[in-house]
Amino acid sequence: MTFAQLAVIGLVALLGPVLAYPKGWHLPIVLGELVAGIAIGRSGLGLVDAGNPSFSFLADIGFALVMFVAGTHVPLRDPAMRPALRSGAVRAVVVGLVATGLAVGVARVAGIPHVPLYAVLMASSSAALILPVIDSLRLGGPQIIGLLPQVAIADSACIVALPLAIDPAHVPRAAAGAAAVIGAAVVVWLLYRQAERSGLRRRAHNVSEQRLFALELRIQLVVLAALAALAVTTHVSIMLAGFAFGLAVTAVGEPRRLAHQLFALTDGFLSPLYFVWLGASLDLREFGSHPGMIALGVALGVGGCLAHLVARLLRQPVSLGMLAAAQLGVPVSAATIGTQLGVLRPGEAAALMLGAIVTIGLAVAGGGLAARAGMVAGSDPGPAAPSAAAPA
Repeated sequence: MTFAQLAVIGLVALLGPVLAYPKGWHLPIVLGELVAGIAIGRSGLGLVDAGNPSFSFLADIGFALVMFVAGTHVPLRDPAMRPALRSGAVRAVVVGLVATGLAVGVARVAGIPHVPLYAVLMASSSAALILPVIDSLRLGGPQIIGLLPQVAIADSACIVALPLAIDPAHVPRAAAGAAAVIGAAVVVWLLYRQAERSGLRRRAHNVSEQRLFALELRIQLVVLAALAALAVTTHVSIMLAGFAFGLAVTAVGEPRRLAHQLFALTDGFLSPLYFVWLGASLDLREFGSHPGMIALGVALGVGGCLAHLVARLLRQPVSLGMLAAAQLGVPVSAATIGTQLGVLRPGEAAALMLGAIVTIGLAVAGGGLAARAGMVAGSDPGPAAPSAAAPA
């Protein structure tokens, strides 16, 4: 990967803000970045190689940071979340049961015995995509707060379940890896809580702010890298490491200064790079050799949306059901891990990604419907504003 290619990636990533700029369109920034990646990657002009080790590694860092920021955006300390936690958990469970039934049907029609994998995919909700959509469209209010626990629970459960579903032969290894990463995140939370209570975090913050040391950002990046390394070593997706670490940080309270620093680093560089890489890694031309996989991809995407729309029976608006159906990290990891293990059929990886694209399109439409329905926050706190409970 060269600086010229990096400049091209940064340039095309500007398509995200360009498409998101017209307020009437209600489009999230990530949509333009994905489209830009498709245009310059394997499915388009071939200007960048998504398999380049440097590009892939930077994208992994971006993915870990995107999941970390997604975790920090889950308002665990918000009192309004507590009443919504139970209803969100119920909706997540109902969606999971319906997704399992749909997965049985899709697998039988496709003739591919991957029921557990398809169930996890259709039940998943991508916090890494949904939360940026909520932020970019300025969605807010009680119904949005009620959506957040559902997304967080579904995302966390599916992240943990994916290795078990895609590689049943190594369930003990995958379970042990997930337990190791989650356990390490809990240890981090305990250490951070002690540092907060003892005043150590505040003293370090004051010194860092006065001397411009950026200590908090440095420490967070070190811990994130360590958890990601643990995930890789134990054969677990780095999205679990990033998301679990984000939850640990927000449970203690994310400092405002750190939130702004992470916003600059993630949304200004590594997040756009990741979404461009994701689009560039898609090889939609595989459908030419395996056209039957197009139907599988569409079925997975539509099935995921139908599973989440069942929450309408629990009084969730249709627009939020569509938004909750968005898939991203889980299908990406499924395609990557499945290809590495050789457990996917030819063209099936592309079908998984097509299904994700379908859900992203439906989620974007759902977000737009929610915005038009008036589910918009009453104030504009800015793109990196943390919760009121976060320390300075």
